[in-house]
Amino acid sequence: MMPTPGSPAPDARAPGFSAADAITAARIPLAIAFVLIPSVGVRLVLLVIAAATDLGDGWVARRFGASRIGAVLDPVVDKLFMAAAFGVVLFSGALAWYEVLLVVIRDLVASVAVFIAVPLGKGRPIPARLGGKAVTLLQLLTLLAFLVDAAQLRPLAWATGAVALYALWDYNRLFFRNAPPHD
Repeated sequence: MMPTPGSPAPDARAPGFSAADAITAARIPLAIAFVLIPSVGVRLVLLVIAAATDLGDGWVARRFGASRIGAVLDPVVDKLFMAAAFGVVLFSGALAWYEVLLVVIRDLVASVAVFIAVPLGKGRPIPARLGGKAVTLLQLLTLLAFLVDAAQLRPLAWATGAVALYALWDYNRLFFRNAPPHD
C-alpha cells in the first residue's frame, strides 16, 4: 500500500498514544453503557457511535499517524464492544446461545489465538481482510436488527456466522502461508 502524499508511511508507528487511539478507547465506555442502559433508543445511538468510531479511528490513524499501541488496542476494543453487545442479545433470549456463538466465533477464535501466540513469541499482526470487514459489518447489522426487533435477526445471525467461518478460513490460510519456518 502506497502512502498518500503528506501521510506517514504505513509502518511508521509512533510510540505512545495517538488521536486514533483516543477514538478507539472511546468504545470502552460505549460497551459498558450498552450493557447497563436498557433503553433501545440509547443503545441505537451507542451502536451508531461505536460503528462511527470503528471506522473513524482507522481513517485518523492513516491520515495523522498510528501508534504501536493502536495496533493492539483497536482489535481488543472491537472485540470488547461486540462481546458486551452480543451478551445483551444472548441474555435477552432473542437468539439461541449457539447462534450468538456463531456470530462471534471469529472474535473468539482470534482472541484465543492471540492469547496462545503472544506468550510463545509467535504473535504477529495479520492485516485486515475483506472477510473480516464483512463480518464486522454483518455483526453491526445483526445488532441493529436486534435493537429494532426486525424479523431479519435470525437470518442475519446465520449469515454473519457463515461469513465469519469464511473469514477464519481466509485468515488461517494467510497466516500459515506467511508463517516463518519451524525451528
